[in-house]
Amino acid sequence: MAGQVITVAQQKGGSGKTTLAANLAIGFRERGLRVALVDLDPQGSLGRWFMTRAETPDLVKGLEFATSSAWGISYECRKLAGENDLVIIDTPPKADSDLRPALRVADLVMVPVAVSHVDLWATESVLDLAEREGKRALVVLNRGKAGTRLGAEVAEAAAGLAAQVLPQAFAHRVAYAEALGRGRGAGEMGRGPARDEVAALTEAVAQALAAG
Repeated sequence: MAGQVITVAQQKGGSGKTTLAANLAIGFRERGLRVALVDLDPQGSLGRWFMTRAETPDLVKGLEFATSSAWGISYECRKLAGENDLVIIDTPPKADSDLRPALRVADLVMVPVAVSHVDLWATESVLDLAEREGKRALVVLNRGKAGTRLGAEVAEAAAGLAAQVLPQAFAHRVAYAEALGRGRGAGEMGRGPARDEVAALTEAVAQALAAG
């Protein structure tokens, strides 16, 4: 049975796509799954994260990494999904025809939204593309600050999007940036709120994939 595919997409840069992709990969790896990561972003942040991680060989067991162009992603996914339980695609910050091939191969589209109105506005075009391709999309709030007016406003506005907004979110924590720079997942940096957030989001995404 071929592995499932998650495409992480967002038009606006700095929304946390790589943070989401890397932490989901580690979350599912810790559940015993074989996970392949594909970096479509020319900036190559996910690739740099993986190569930093690969400096400790044990840390890449159960993980595979590849790069691809938009036009080659269908072939790359077929190959990787045949060898892994899950394929996670990190895409460039755009919402145009180049993104469509990565959406087309997805079983699930994850859309991170940093907690700002500007990020929320940029989400609509990605959700529109996902809908045109007939793909289910889940919105994940990122870098939220509990108890702030902005956080509450964005969460309320997000509820009006044409996609499910997961209650599981990533808060604004240094642990995420620190872990990424070390080739780690936030949950690998020790016990704490970030580890709990990654575990909760991984479980929510697993349930969404199982539901089809």
